[in-house]
Amino acid sequence: MKILHFADAHIDMANYGRHDPVTGLPLRVLDFLKSLDTIVDTAIAEKVDLVIFAGDAYRDRSPAPTFQREWDKRIMRLSRAEIPTLLLIGNHDVSPSIGRAHALQEFKTLQTPFVRVLDAPEFLAPNQLWDLPLQVVAMPWITRSGLMAVTGETDSTQAFSRIEENIGGLIDEWLANADSSLPIVLTAHASIEGAKFGGERLVMLGNDLVLSGSLVKNKKFNYVAMGHIHKPQDVNEGSQPPVIYPGSIERVDFGEAKEDRFFIIAHIEQGKDTQVDWIKLEGTRPFVDRRITLQSNERVTDALIAALPNPEKLSGAIVRLVVEYPREWDTLIDESVLRKYAEDAFEFHLVKRPQSEARARIAEGQLVGSLSPLDLLAQYWQAAKVDDVEPLQKLAQEIISDDGVEL
Repeated sequence: MKILHFADAHIDMANYGRHDPVTGLPLRVLDFLKSLDTIVDTAIAEKVDLVIFAGDAYRDRSPAPTFQREWDKRIMRLSRAEIPTLLLIGNHDVSPSIGRAHALQEFKTLQTPFVRVLDAPEFLAPNQLWDLPLQVVAMPWITRSGLMAVTGETDSTQAFSRIEENIGGLIDEWLANADSSLPIVLTAHASIEGAKFGGERLVMLGNDLVLSGSLVKNKKFNYVAMGHIHKPQDVNEGSQPPVIYPGSIERVDFGEAKEDRFFIIAHIEQGKDTQVDWIKLEGTRPFVDRRITLQSNERVTDALIAALPNPEKLSGAIVRLVVEYPREWDTLIDESVLRKYAEDAFEFHLVKRPQSEARARIAEGQLVGSLSPLDLLAQYWQAAKVDDVEPLQKLAQEIISDDGVEL
């Protein structure tokens, strides 16, 4: 069995750049679609037996129809090539409200040939997988409201704890009844204990369902196809089964600036170790992130240019330069020269962070110990030149009083 695994497409994450005048699409969306085309082309050229998409097609569950059209085009290419494809539902594909359609609903509603949507925990036997000699355990994203409904809990922490126990029991039952002569793949959109998070900033990772390491590393699995965490990694590196997050198909923000992008081809054969090929997505949009703290007020703009790579490396890149400096040096930064230097960048962000040094000085002969917390705070407001101090001081008094601190 040759399985292609990818995840976290987020094709409408158009948070930088302009629109393409020909297609009308944001240029950043075209970046994501380019990676998706590479994945689909590879699946067809390699004649893979199965494609597993492990969740998060879009930024949220209500994508614009134009973005849906572009995603659907690529999935329909797989369908027409008669390549079985599993679409797992991720946290960005579902509504927090029970009963509302998810972002990939059309494939299920229209019963697209060779495409199956996995929007509920289930065990798939060969007769549900186009007679492939394979078994699949599917664990899509479970919403907080769904957890509450299933468990009856009013506390989300308790709900997650109970559902994690239930999932473990459910998977154990499925594995006990599985055909031991056929390989088994687990696909899930969730976090795993011990997994390393990347720099996902725009992709919110709160209230996660966390699967235990022992659950996903069960040797009855031949391969574990994960989605949700953008940092490419094998959580069970060096051991079987491979437990793999391929990562997002394009860099989403500066937190992923130093990471390459991948998809996976796994070679699965019952009774043998699974072999994994990490396929690097070439030509992804580079992110350049530089930070500098100015130490001198001489040749300031030259120092900032020196902190950046040469113009060739900036070409086509999304660039951010974060500068910390004393506030009085603000006029020494020539932003027009910096923008001229980075003119070939896809986008250039200069983030200026002027620093002010404010020291509160107490009167001569007065001891700090003789002042109350509110007195000290009042002196700080004065030194920091904060306007409208009265409501802040009143709020501080309420907080301190609630803490039982004597004023």
